[in-house]
Amino acid sequence: MNTHEPPGLFAAVYAGDENAVLRLLRSGADPESVDADGQTALYLAAVSDAAGIVGLLLAAGADPDRLSSGADAPLCGAACGGHTEVVRALLAAGAAPDLTEEYEFRALTWAVHGGHVAVVRALLAAGADPDLPGPGDEPPLVAAARRGSPGCVRELLAHGARARREALAEARRWLALDVEEELRAGLEAAYGPGYEYVTSRREDEPGTVTVEVALLRDGRPTAGNNRQTGHRTIVTLLEKDPGALEG
Repeated sequence: MNTHEPPGLFAAVYAGDENAVLRLLRSGADPESVDADGQTALYLAAVSDAAGIVGLLLAAGADPDRLSSGADAPLCGAACGGHTEVVRALLAAGAAPDLTEEYEFRALTWAVHGGHVAVVRALLAAGADPDLPGPGDEPPLVAAARRGSPGCVRELLAHGARARREALAEARRWLALDVEEELRAGLEAAYGPGYEYVTSRREDEPGTVTVEVALLRDGRPTAGNNRQTGHRTIVTLLEKDPGALEG
Protein backbone atom coordinates (compact mmCIF):
# COMPACT_ATOMS: atom_id res chain seq x y z
CA MET A 1 0.00 0.00 0.00
CA ASN A 2 1.31 3.45 -0.88
CA THR A 3 1.85 5.88 1.97
CA HIS A 4 2.30 8.87 -0.30
CA GLU A 5 0.03 10.51 -2.82
CA PRO A 6 0.69 9.24 -6.35
CA PRO A 7 1.20 12.04 -8.86
CA GLY A 8 -2.09 13.17 -10.25
CA LEU A 9 -4.52 10.84 -8.46
CA PHE A 10 -5.67 13.25 -5.78
CA ALA A 11 -5.75 16.12 -8.25
CA ALA A 12 -7.99 14.02 -10.48
CA VAL A 13 -10.27 13.14 -7.56
CA TYR A 14 -10.47 16.77 -6.47
CA ALA A 15 -11.37 17.73 -10.04
CA GLY A 16 -13.98 14.98 -10.30
CA ASP A 17 -12.27 13.72 -13.46
CA GLU A 18 -13.37 10.10 -13.82
CA ASN A 19 -11.41 9.52 -17.02
CA ALA A 20 -8.19 10.71 -15.42
CA VAL A 21 -8.79 8.54 -12.34
CA LEU A 22 -9.41 5.53 -14.58
CA ARG A 23 -6.22 6.16 -16.55
CA LEU A 24 -4.17 6.52 -13.37
CA LEU A 25 -5.58 3.33 -11.85
CA ARG A 26 -4.87 1.42 -15.05
CA SER A 27 -1.32 2.82 -14.93
CA GLY A 28 -0.78 1.36 -11.49
CA ALA A 29 -1.95 4.03 -9.06
CA ASP A 30 -2.86 2.45 -5.73
CA PRO A 31 -6.61 2.77 -4.98
CA GLU A 32 -5.66 2.77 -1.29
CA SER A 33 -3.47 5.84 -1.69
CA VAL A 34 -3.37 8.50 1.01
CA ASP A 35 -2.24 12.11 0.90
CA ALA A 36 0.22 13.81 3.23
CA ASP A 37 -2.50 14.17 5.88
CA GLY A 38 -3.48 10.52 5.73
CA GLN A 39 -6.70 11.19 3.84
CA THR A 40 -7.66 8.36 1.51
CA ALA A 41 -8.66 8.90 -2.09
CA LEU A 42 -11.87 6.95 -1.44
CA TYR A 43 -12.89 9.17 1.46
CA LEU A 44 -12.24 12.31 -0.59
CA ALA A 45 -14.37 10.95 -3.43
CA ALA A 46 -17.12 9.91 -1.00
CA VAL A 47 -17.45 13.31 0.69
CA SER A 48 -17.28 15.00 -2.72
CA ASP A 49 -20.32 13.01 -3.92
CA ALA A 50 -18.24 11.61 -6.78
CA ALA A 51 -20.13 8.35 -7.19
CA GLY A 52 -18.39 7.40 -10.43
CA ILE A 53 -14.94 7.82 -8.91
CA VAL A 54 -16.01 5.95 -5.79
CA GLY A 55 -17.05 3.06 -8.04
CA LEU A 56 -13.72 3.09 -9.87
CA LEU A 57 -11.70 3.05 -6.64
CA LEU A 58 -13.82 0.27 -5.16
CA ALA A 59 -13.54 -1.81 -8.33
CA ALA A 60 -9.76 -1.36 -8.21
CA GLY A 61 -9.62 -2.72 -4.67
CA ALA A 62 -10.11 0.19 -2.27
CA ASP A 63 -11.30 -1.00 1.15
CA PRO A 64 -14.74 0.58 1.75
CA ASP A 65 -14.23 0.47 5.53
CA ARG A 66 -10.71 1.85 5.77
CA LEU A 67 -10.67 4.93 8.00
CA SER A 68 -9.29 8.07 6.43
CA SER A 69 -6.68 9.78 8.63
CA GLY A 70 -7.37 6.98 11.09
CA ALA A 71 -10.72 8.46 12.05
CA ASP A 72 -13.18 9.05 9.19
CA ALA A 73 -15.17 6.32 7.44
CA PRO A 74 -16.11 6.83 3.78
CA LEU A 75 -19.66 5.65 4.50
CA CYS A 76 -20.02 8.18 7.31
CA GLY A 77 -18.67 10.98 5.14
CA ALA A 78 -21.12 10.17 2.37
CA ALA A 79 -24.03 9.81 4.81
CA CYS A 80 -23.23 13.15 6.43
CA GLY A 81 -23.47 14.88 3.06
CA GLY A 82 -26.63 13.05 2.04
CA HIS A 83 -24.86 11.43 -0.92
CA THR A 84 -27.27 8.55 -1.50
CA GLU A 85 -25.68 7.08 -4.63
CA VAL A 86 -22.26 6.98 -2.95
CA VAL A 87 -23.76 5.37 0.15
CA ARG A 88 -25.36 2.67 -1.98
CA ALA A 89 -22.10 2.02 -3.84
CA LEU A 90 -20.15 1.64 -0.61
CA LEU A 91 -22.76 -0.68 0.90
CA ALA A 92 -22.81 -2.77 -2.28
CA ALA A 93 -19.03 -3.10 -1.99
CA GLY A 94 -19.36 -4.48 1.52
CA ALA A 95 -19.11 -1.42 3.74
CA ALA A 96 -20.28 -2.23 7.27
CA PRO A 97 -23.44 -0.16 7.84
CA ASP A 98 -22.75 0.22 11.58
CA LEU A 99 -19.01 0.98 11.42
CA THR A 100 -18.22 3.40 14.25
CA GLU A 101 -16.06 6.50 13.97
CA GLU A 102 -14.76 8.53 16.89
CA TYR A 103 -17.26 9.64 19.55
CA GLU A 104 -19.77 6.90 18.62
CA PHE A 105 -20.72 8.43 15.28
CA ARG A 106 -22.05 6.01 12.66
CA ALA A 107 -23.43 6.53 9.18
CA LEU A 108 -27.00 6.34 10.50
CA THR A 109 -26.15 8.97 13.13
CA TRP A 110 -24.94 11.38 10.45
CA ALA A 111 -27.86 10.69 8.13
CA VAL A 112 -30.46 11.26 10.85
CA HIS A 113 -28.76 14.43 12.08
CA GLY A 114 -28.87 15.77 8.53
CA GLY A 115 -32.43 14.65 7.80
CA HIS A 116 -31.26 12.61 4.80
CA VAL A 117 -34.24 10.28 4.40
CA ALA A 118 -33.01 8.35 1.35
CA VAL A 119 -29.69 7.64 3.07
CA VAL A 120 -31.44 6.49 6.24
CA ARG A 121 -33.58 4.17 4.09
CA ALA A 122 -30.55 2.71 2.31
CA LEU A 123 -28.65 2.12 5.55
CA LEU A 124 -31.57 0.44 7.27
CA ALA A 125 -32.21 -1.74 4.21
CA ALA A 126 -28.55 -2.81 4.38
CA GLY A 127 -28.93 -3.89 7.99
CA ALA A 128 -28.02 -0.84 10.04
CA ASP A 129 -29.29 -1.20 13.60
CA PRO A 130 -32.12 1.33 14.14
CA ASP A 131 -31.41 1.42 17.88
CA LEU A 132 -27.63 1.77 18.14
CA PRO A 133 -27.12 4.99 20.09
CA GLY A 134 -25.01 7.86 18.90
CA PRO A 135 -23.00 10.41 20.90
CA GLY A 136 -24.35 10.88 24.41
CA ASP A 137 -26.06 7.49 24.18
CA GLU A 138 -28.92 9.08 22.22
CA PRO A 139 -31.20 6.68 20.27
CA PRO A 140 -31.60 7.43 16.54
CA LEU A 141 -35.36 7.91 16.88
CA VAL A 142 -34.88 10.67 19.45
CA ALA A 143 -32.32 12.37 17.20
CA ALA A 144 -34.77 12.14 14.27
CA ALA A 145 -37.52 13.67 16.39
CA ARG A 146 -35.25 16.57 17.35
CA ARG A 147 -34.21 17.03 13.73
CA GLY A 148 -37.87 17.46 12.79
CA SER A 149 -37.76 14.98 9.90
CA PRO A 150 -40.97 12.94 9.59
CA GLY A 151 -39.35 10.88 6.82
CA CYS A 152 -36.49 9.74 9.05
CA VAL A 153 -38.94 8.93 11.84
CA ARG A 154 -41.09 6.87 9.48
CA GLU A 155 -38.10 4.88 8.23
CA LEU A 156 -36.89 4.15 11.76
CA LEU A 157 -40.36 3.14 12.95
CA ALA A 158 -40.73 0.84 9.94
CA HIS A 159 -37.61 -0.97 11.12
CA GLY A 160 -38.80 -1.31 14.70
CA ALA A 161 -36.90 1.53 16.34
CA ARG A 162 -37.43 1.82 20.07
CA ALA A 163 -37.27 4.81 22.48
CA ARG A 164 -40.61 6.01 21.16
CA ARG A 165 -41.72 7.57 24.43
CA GLU A 166 -38.52 9.64 24.54
CA ALA A 167 -38.87 10.61 20.88
CA LEU A 168 -42.47 11.72 21.43
CA ALA A 169 -41.41 13.89 24.37
CA GLU A 170 -38.64 15.46 22.29
CA ALA A 171 -40.96 16.24 19.37
CA ARG A 172 -43.51 17.78 21.74
CA ARG A 173 -40.78 19.88 23.36
CA TRP A 174 -39.83 21.35 20.00
CA LEU A 175 -43.41 22.31 19.27
CA ALA A 176 -43.07 24.96 21.98
CA LEU A 177 -39.80 26.35 20.62
CA ASP A 178 -38.95 28.83 17.89
CA VAL A 179 -36.57 26.90 15.62
CA GLU A 180 -34.85 30.00 14.27
CA GLU A 181 -34.24 31.39 17.76
CA GLU A 182 -32.90 28.06 19.00
CA LEU A 183 -30.45 27.76 16.10
CA ARG A 184 -29.26 31.32 16.62
CA ALA A 185 -28.82 30.76 20.35
CA GLY A 186 -26.77 27.63 19.66
CA LEU A 187 -24.45 29.50 17.33
CA GLU A 188 -24.07 32.34 19.81
CA ALA A 189 -23.22 29.89 22.56
CA ALA A 190 -20.54 28.34 20.34
CA TYR A 191 -19.03 31.49 18.81
CA GLY A 192 -19.93 34.28 21.22
CA PRO A 193 -22.22 37.31 20.90
CA GLY A 194 -22.03 40.26 18.56
CA TYR A 195 -22.27 38.59 15.17
CA GLU A 196 -24.81 39.15 12.42
CA TYR A 197 -27.00 36.28 11.26
CA VAL A 198 -28.94 35.50 8.13
CA THR A 199 -31.86 33.06 7.97
CA SER A 200 -33.07 31.10 4.96
CA ARG A 201 -35.87 28.59 4.49
CA ARG A 202 -36.26 25.78 1.99
CA GLU A 203 -38.22 22.58 1.48
CA ASP A 204 -35.83 19.61 1.63
CA GLU A 205 -38.56 17.16 2.58
CA PRO A 206 -42.17 17.42 1.36
CA GLY A 207 -44.42 18.93 3.99
CA THR A 208 -41.65 20.44 6.13
CA VAL A 209 -39.56 23.58 6.00
CA THR A 210 -35.83 23.51 6.72
CA VAL A 211 -34.72 26.60 8.62
CA GLU A 212 -31.04 27.48 8.23
CA VAL A 213 -29.26 30.16 10.24
CA ALA A 214 -25.79 31.29 9.18
CA LEU A 215 -23.36 33.36 11.26
CA LEU A 216 -21.69 36.18 9.33
CA ARG A 217 -18.16 37.46 9.77
CA ASP A 218 -17.25 40.48 7.65
CA GLY A 219 -20.48 39.89 5.78
CA ARG A 220 -19.61 36.29 4.89
CA PRO A 221 -21.20 33.09 6.25
CA THR A 222 -18.61 31.28 8.36
CA ALA A 223 -20.76 28.93 10.47
CA GLY A 224 -24.31 27.73 10.49
CA ASN A 225 -26.87 25.15 11.48
CA ASN A 226 -30.23 24.00 10.24
CA ARG A 227 -33.26 22.07 11.41
CA GLN A 228 -36.54 20.91 9.94
CA THR A 229 -39.96 21.85 11.25
CA GLY A 230 -41.91 18.60 10.99
CA HIS A 231 -42.30 18.15 14.74
CA ARG A 232 -46.11 18.31 14.70
CA THR A 233 -46.25 15.57 12.08
CA ILE A 234 -43.81 13.51 14.14
CA VAL A 235 -45.99 13.88 17.23
CA THR A 236 -48.94 12.61 15.21
CA LEU A 237 -46.94 9.66 13.87
CA LEU A 238 -45.76 8.62 17.33
CA GLU A 239 -49.11 9.13 19.02
CA LYS A 240 -50.80 6.92 16.43
CA ASP A 241 -48.16 4.20 16.79
CA PRO A 242 -49.20 1.55 19.33
CA GLY A 243 -45.70 1.37 20.72
CA ALA A 244 -45.30 5.10 21.24
CA LEU A 245 -45.96 4.96 24.98
CA GLU A 246 -44.01 1.82 25.74
CA GLY A 247 -42.25 1.68 29.07
